[in-house]
Amino acid sequence: MSLSQALATRLEALESRIAYQEHWLDTLDEAVASQERRLAQLERINALMQEKLRDQQRALQDSEMAAPSPQDEVPPHY
Repeated sequence: MSLSQALATRLEALESRIAYQEHWLDTLDEAVASQERRLAQLERINALMQEKLRDQQRALQDSEMAAPSPQDEVPPHY
């Protein structure tokens, strides 16, 4: 094999490896972008759930404050 053929073979192998690596970089970039979108969606859902939980806790506290406690009730024999 001549020197130019060896260089051509080596260059072809390097070009093939670069193309393969570019493909995987594109695939990984797409996966990261997809995960970033999913994470943003989950963060929005988390924020909504936290707000709903706070609303329910407030409603529970308000109903507990409005309901008479056993100490406030007058026994039936009075």
